[in-house]
Amino acid sequence: MMPKLRRLGLALVAAMALTLVLLVAQRHRRTLYTSTWFDLFDTVAVVKGYATSQEEWDRQMDALHADLLYYHQLFDIYHPYDGMVNLYDVNAQASASPVALGDDLLAFFQWYITGARQETGGAVNIAAGALLSLWHDARESASPAPPAAALIRQALTHIAPEDLLLDTDGGTLHFADPEMTLDVGAVAKGYAVEMAAEAAEKRGLDSALLNIGGNLRAIGEKPDGPWTVGVENPWGSDPTYIQALELPDGCSLIVSGDYQRYFEYEGMRYSHLIDLTTGYPARYCSSVAVLTPRQGGGDGDALSTALFCLPEAEGRALLPEGYEALWMYPDGSTSATDGWPGQPVQ
Repeated sequence: MMPKLRRLGLALVAAMALTLVLLVAQRHRRTLYTSTWFDLFDTVAVVKGYATSQEEWDRQMDALHADLLYYHQLFDIYHPYDGMVNLYDVNAQASASPVALGDDLLAFFQWYITGARQETGGAVNIAAGALLSLWHDARESASPAPPAAALIRQALTHIAPEDLLLDTDGGTLHFADPEMTLDVGAVAKGYAVEMAAEAAEKRGLDSALLNIGGNLRAIGEKPDGPWTVGVENPWGSDPTYIQALELPDGCSLIVSGDYQRYFEYEGMRYSHLIDLTTGYPARYCSSVAVLTPRQGGGDGDALSTALFCLPEAEGRALLPEGYEALWMYPDGSTSATDGWPGQPVQ
């Protein structure tokens, strides 16, 4: 009888162990979820990723959306918001007297002045609002047309970055030029996505792909490996994507192109990406994609704009170590840095 009881006991233990394994596996089984938002940075935001339950996913997405919405409001130059000093307030007040900045806005200006401004060689200038507003208004008008040349020449005299006076000790910002205004469109989205992604990682989000208006940022991987992303076709024909590449954990893919925001006038396209040396839209290429190293999304956004607004040779010279780029030209040709990992879409 004893051997039979022993076999029964072993079978019971095995059954209990199997049940425990199945329960653990069920608890850790991950499902793909997707969230879509339309109230961020005037674009469509899509986040997909894996979580063990809808409840977990919703909790993570509520926090991520709140962070992104906060930065959307912080960088808004068209509207004020209760309870914060944002760029609308800075533009309205900084010509008259220094404006006290909150910690997050101060950190943004410190990042830009000490990093992004130097890295882009002046091709990206957040103090160029006097010029960029002319093109914004032209693009948004009922009958879009380029601004008058005299207005462009005048605006170019009010975009000197040296007139942006940041007091890091006092936490204030002042405009030395009373005609200066800020426009952070070239850098804000990448910076905001990076800050929000890093906060989400600290909250435990470990498998997601953020696509905030074409600004892509990987958090972790899919269960079967890295996220795969595509470089959008800038020429408006099939296929939708011209290249595919794996996006490693913590890295970003950011694209700037003349097909994103533009108007046409007398048969010519005028994009929102302005060459600050001429005051007119840049025409060096159709699109530029930048692949960043880990936590490089803010710099990557600034660099993609800079590379679009410069000849390729000058853009290549700007790229810091660890960043790769792909240039796409109107004739359908492409050029890339040696470490660019993209492969043509078949």
